[in-house]
Amino acid sequence: MDFIPIVDSLGENWTLALGGGAVGLVFGFFAQRSRFCLRSAAIEFSRGSIAGKTAVWLIVFFAAVTGTAALAFLGIINTLEARQIASPQSLSGAAVGGLMFGTGMILARGCASRLLVLAATGNLRALMSGLVFAVVAQASLYGFLSPARDDIAAVLSTVSTGGNDILDFIRMDMSTALALTALALAISLALSIWRGNGLWRTFAALAVGLTIPLAWWFTSEMVAISFTPVRMEAVTFTGPSADTLMLFLSPPGSMLNYDVGLVPGVFAGAFLAALFTRELKLQGFEGGKAMRRYLAGAALMGFGGMLAGGCAVGAGVTGASVFALTAWVTLFAIWLAAGITDWIVDRGRDEVHTAAGVPAAN
Repeated sequence: MDFIPIVDSLGENWTLALGGGAVGLVFGFFAQRSRFCLRSAAIEFSRGSIAGKTAVWLIVFFAAVTGTAALAFLGIINTLEARQIASPQSLSGAAVGGLMFGTGMILARGCASRLLVLAATGNLRALMSGLVFAVVAQASLYGFLSPARDDIAAVLSTVSTGGNDILDFIRMDMSTALALTALALAISLALSIWRGNGLWRTFAALAVGLTIPLAWWFTSEMVAISFTPVRMEAVTFTGPSADTLMLFLSPPGSMLNYDVGLVPGVFAGAFLAALFTRELKLQGFEGGKAMRRYLAGAALMGFGGMLAGGCAVGAGVTGASVFALTAWVTLFAIWLAAGITDWIVDRGRDEVHTAAGVPAAN
């Protein structure tokens, strides 16, 4: 697709913002319909089950990796130009940030993307947690928390490992990676159907995952035609959430880019999905104790996501789709911390509630 006429008409910034909004709209709509949630998958897995929620996450993950690998294999995008590969990344930040994010995800009952989707359906707990997440992320990038982030990130970087490209480390070409991930995607799709997700939810999960290569393609095309520097990127929520927050605090028309189109797009897509299915419902906090838990979790995710260079989607799916070592480290740390935190904080209580016939908290 030729974006030059659109750029000539609207300008580069508006084209980027609208493109980000379109990607976000698709992501938000299908994330709401598929119930895509790393927290739910991590809890299900850590409690000894590989069922519907885990299957949805696996579909999203392998659809993103397979789609991205296919574009790279066909020469449509160059994954080596992605920030996660092209510039040094922090391994210590990936590990520590992932542990913090996984812990916060359990406490806040959702990762950054899930909070945004839930907020669009009327969940005020998710809305407040999302605002705290964005504020802490911004403070971690430019504010009073940035020195701590820099100190942790400086401990160990990919400079000492000779790069961040897993495929280069293991001497695997893109065609082999594509074949393996396509096989994993096919198994994930079959698992989803077997575990009772149905065709629609399975398709919705597939659509969420394919927004990652869609975003890589769009931003790659914009890199090729833009006169001003444009970054090749896909879907993440730590930096964009902070940027979107600052947009509302800045003069009109400033800071327009792909990132600040993405977050409103996801919100709009999730809202439309909930509207069409009559799932809009206002929900609030259930007492001060619950509020402290959610906000503490959101703060941990804000700092952890910025430290790790991405959230559960930004690092765990987008970064992994270009085979960035730090993204896979972050993803492992998130799953590990989520399982441990659930075991310490929620599992015993949920088992008591289940035995008593009381539904577990969402």
